[in-house]
Order: sequence, then C-alpha cells, then structure tokens
Amino acid sequence: MCPSSGISYPNPEPNNFSFNSPKGMCPNCKGLGKLYEVNLNKLVPNPKLSIKQGALAAHGPQKNNWVFKQLELIAERFKFKLSDPFESIPQEAKDVIFFGGNEKFDVASKELGITRSYKIDFEGVATFIQNTFDANETTSLKRWAKEYMDKISCPECNGTRLRKESLYFKVNEKNIAELANMDVVELAEWFANLEKNLSETQLKIASEIIKEVRSRLQFLVDVGLTYLALDRSSKSLSGGEAQRIRLATQIGSQLVGVLYILDEPSIGLHQRDNERLIYSLKQLKDIGNSVIVVEHDKDMIESADYVIDIGPAAGRHGGEIVSQGTPEEIEKHNTLTADYLNGKKEIEIPKKRRKGNGKKLILKGATGNNLKNITVEFPLGKMIGITGVSGSGKSTLINETLYPILNAHFFNGVKKPMPYKKIEGLENIDKVIDINQSPIGRTPRSNPATYTGVFSEIRNLFAKTPEAMIRGYKPGRFSFNVAGGRCETCKGAGLRVIEMNFLPDVYVECETCQGKRFNRETLEIRYKGKSIYDVLEMTINEADGFFENIPKIHRKIKTIKDVGLGYITLGQQSTTLSGGEAQRIKLATELSKRDTGNTFYILDEPTTGLHFEDIRVLMVVLNKLVGKGNTVLIIEHNLDVIKTVDYIIDIGPEGGKQGGKVMALGTPEEVAKDKKSYTAQFLKKELH
Repeated sequence: MCPSSGISYPNPEPNNFSFNSPKGMCPNCKGLGKLYEVNLNKLVPNPKLSIKQGALAAHGPQKNNWVFKQLELIAERFKFKLSDPFESIPQEAKDVIFFGGNEKFDVASKELGITRSYKIDFEGVATFIQNTFDANETTSLKRWAKEYMDKISCPECNGTRLRKESLYFKVNEKNIAELANMDVVELAEWFANLEKNLSETQLKIASEIIKEVRSRLQFLVDVGLTYLALDRSSKSLSGGEAQRIRLATQIGSQLVGVLYILDEPSIGLHQRDNERLIYSLKQLKDIGNSVIVVEHDKDMIESADYVIDIGPAAGRHGGEIVSQGTPEEIEKHNTLTADYLNGKKEIEIPKKRRKGNGKKLILKGATGNNLKNITVEFPLGKMIGITGVSGSGKSTLINETLYPILNAHFFNGVKKPMPYKKIEGLENIDKVIDINQSPIGRTPRSNPATYTGVFSEIRNLFAKTPEAMIRGYKPGRFSFNVAGGRCETCKGAGLRVIEMNFLPDVYVECETCQGKRFNRETLEIRYKGKSIYDVLEMTINEADGFFENIPKIHRKIKTIKDVGLGYITLGQQSTTLSGGEAQRIKLATELSKRDTGNTFYILDEPTTGLHFEDIRVLMVVLNKLVGKGNTVLIIEHNLDVIKTVDYIIDIGPEGGKQGGKVMALGTPEEVAKDKKSYTAQFLKKELH
C-alpha cells in the first residue's frame, strides 16, 4: 500500500495473471480482449438520405410504427423534418436518435391558442442494437445486430484481457501480456537472455521456473510452431497446429512406455515442417514409447521402422493386410503402395501447362492477420496452387479474404472478409464453390444418394414400375424421410438411437425392419429383381452397371465412380464417410451439374487422408473441371499436386509475423528457380 495516496494492491498470486480468473480478467471485456461496438457509419450508410427515405439502415424507410412516432416527436422537439437529409439534422437530435433520451416538452399552437405536452421516451437506435446483441443468445437476432457493429479491442485493457493491476508487474521491463504476444521463437530468445538481467536473489527464485519454460518452448520450436504467439486464440488454429501442440505437450511430459496413436499428423504441414515433425516422433520413440501413425505421406512412411499396408483396394475390397515389414521390404512387394514408393507408378507432370483464358481476378491490398498489404493476381481458366510453409498466411488470403468476398458477391454470404482495399475482375466468373472436407450430413439419414440428388431419380423410377402403378404408389412411398413407405418403428433410419445420458448415444439396428428402413409392402416393389433397399446397398460400381440404360441416374452415379469412390454404397451413412470421401462426393455433385465453364472452385488441402492412387484420381477429376474452362484453386503442401498445377502463388517466407508476403509466382518450373522460397527447394527435386 502507498501511504501517501492510499492505493493498495493485493498480494500477487498466479490467478492475478490469468484472464480466466475473476482476479486477473479485465472487468470490462470479461477477459476476452475484444468487444462489439455499434458503428454509427453502418447505422447511417448514406447521410444524404432522409429518415423518411431510410437513412437509418436498421429501420428502413418510414413505417407507421412506434419508433417512427418517437422520431416524429424528436423532430418536433429539435425543429427539423423527417424529410430533411440526415446530415443536416442538428447534432443534439442525432445524439438522441442514436443514444436515446427521456424528456417532456411543450409545443404551443398559435392557431388553437393551446399548449400541448409531449414526452420523448426513446431508447436510441444504437443503444437498442447494443442491448439486443448483449441480451440475445439466439443467433438470428445476434447476427442482425452484428451487421451494425465492429469488433474492437477492449479500450480498457487494449486487448490484453488482463486488469491493469496485473500489467504493472514486470520482469526485465516486460509485462506478461507483452511476453504472450511474442512469437514462440522471439519468446525463446528472450528467455535465453533473461538470466543476465536478474539479480542473485531473483535468480534463486526463478532458475527452476525458467528451466521449465525453456524446455516447453523448445518443444513448440521442435514441432515447427515457431510462428505462433502464446496468446493466439485456439479456434484460429488449424487441425494440424492443434495436433502438434498436443504432441509438444506429450514430448514435454517425458512419459515412458506409452503407445501413441496419431491420425495423419502431417495434415497442413509443408515439407520443411514435416521433417521437424518426423524428428519429434522419433524423439518420442527414443525415450521408450511406441508410436503408431496412420499416414499417407511418403517421407513419413520411409522414416518408419515398420509399415503395415492394408488393402488391396477400398471399401468391401479392402480390409486385408497386404504387406508388412520395413519400408525397404514393403517396396519390394507387389502392392499399390509399393508401386508408388519404388517409382513404378507416379503422378505424372503434365506435358504442357495451360495458358488460361487471359482473364484475371485481382485482389488488392490484403492485410488480414499477417498479410503484408499484398496484391495477388489469380489467372482464370487454370489450376492454381497456393503454397507456403505452415502459418504463412495461405488460409487468411483465400478462406478468410477471397472466399468471403466472392461468396458475398454471388450468394449474399454473411461472413465478413478480412481487410482488403479492392477486388477487380468479378465479372469474369459467375459463381464460387468451396469444396471442403466438412461432412455431407451429420445424421445416419443422409447418404451419397440423397446428397448427390440421384435418390430422387431412383424413387421416380420405382414409382413407374407396373406393380407400383397398380398399387398407386408415388415417389414419396420410396423415401425413408416420409411416412407411408418407411418403417415407422425407426422412422426410416434403419437404426434406433439409445440415449445413454452421460455417454455418447448408441445406434442399434431396428428390430422391426432389420435395418432395411422400409415396410414390407414397399420392399415388395422390385425393379430388375431389386427392392429399393437392395439398390441402397449396392456399391457405386454395381449401380453403375445396373442403371446404365437410364441416363439421368447413370450420369450422377458415373461421376461418383470417376472420383474414385466406386467402393462406397449408395445408402452408406454419411457419418461413416471420411473427410476425403465427403469432399469427393461434393466434387462428384459439382461434376454432374451442367456448368457454364466460368466457376471458381476453392479446395483447401484436398489430399488430406488420400493415398497416392486417390490423389491421382482426384487430379484427373480436377483437370476435367479446368478443362471445361473453370478455375480451380488449391491450397496445398503435397508436392504431387503442386508439380501438376498450371500456376503457383507461393506465400512466405516463414510462418506468423515473418510470413504474409508473395514469394514467387508462375509455373512450377519458374517457381522452382526461386532462391528465397522453401517450396522451390522441395519442388526442384520433384521436377527432375
């Protein structure tokens, strides 16, 4: 306590430095660091309009309702008309319109010789929007209010999330928020030089703590996360980054005798970072653990001590162990994986690169996250690869800036793009499609047949069979989502859900229909000897032959087969499809549509979960899309994909603050010559 001013502080404890604790969090933003604040320019986008004409965007043109009656009173009180341009209204009146007012006033009428009293009791447009946003949990109202608001750093803590008292404590001139804001690499450096600046007493207190912090930071450096800052929000991390943070935690725990299972840890990793990851996994093994990795990455397979190859094909044609042994032994076997490892098969480099249609889409002045005010040209009618080390700004450029701009332009998308100056060339494309790996459905009811739309054609076909026409069955009879033809015990799901209260729900086969989804009468209708259930149980390959004489159905089924999914069944529950399978079903749906040839497709790491052979098939499909005149943009680290694209945009040089610049542009051959780009170093080996 200070005796002269009387200001006192509590004794410091760890909670004082945590924004998740009431003792440490900033009271204004509750430890979030960000607030939403009404932007008056968004409320009145065009001040030349009058209130009557709809200057107040949230309320539109004048209506006969309570709000406008109050606005008329405000106009009366401050001597202006609702038909006056908003910019000419007195400032006092604007303050009442925005922030509300509560007053009585009298108006004398000369003609009638009487005085009338009026009462303004107005909450204010801005206040109402702020209160609506704060009070509502429902998304539609919150989203409506958010349209007129800006996300700003909390003015009290400047986005540090902590109360000001916590920030008064400093170690070597830095408070905890300044340290959390540094990149891992900068922070590791700061800790490396810290001991020189501490007194002897401080060193005694700090030496053990510094040792612990250093070793933890080193793990993050080892798994290639040098560009992250400790205060980065976890929801902004990619799946691969989150997985590597968990990996760093495990290496740090120094446990022995543990079996670690990793599913595709190379997701989202540049070849350079992949080498660091392999080194980290070897460290886990060397201290006495076992590591099982489900992986398609060639470097990872070749670095393993023992490989188990499952096949020979996918779906019903898989499920056997086709070879096992050291990577050297695996390469000698006659399997699909071995063919790609030993070079018998490979994804070929195109003989010549496409010239494109000569038109461009130009994004100018992108500054989101770590982007350094870059201008990027996307040549249309080509396959474009976006490359760069992990964290260099690829997703910010494409998923957070370009896609929301295009989506808002063509489909009125609500997601706000990251900051940019302007975009040119929108007239050269007619729509944008983002083909990601999110599930095609989240319940057992959705399946490839319903998603691609082929099921409605199959239902129409069954309704036209003689037996169905005699019985008067319509196409709805063959839907498991409509009462009538479905099994009513399981409501057409084929499964019953057993709720387990504190555990995840369990699905069991329906005892009435034995998982067939339909009632007995519906299953009696057959086309070429097959019931509607039998058709849903067919693999895509079987259905391709079965429906070859019915063009409407065959076209859609053939596109699913073309994307390499001949092994899945038409009625396979979408919850059992992997991300890569879901993505390829979306691709098939797009391929089966009649297109104009001016579509802009965006794919983010489509090779996730794909074997070499699947990647080859995928590239054939994507080349078909580009062959029709469309533009396909792929964010990718996989060199097999990068070497086959027509044009590369390489972002870098590093991740985080050291990234966000355009490093190299051009065909793979041109980019490979670049001296500064990490992608070029690895690409060079692939092209020769």
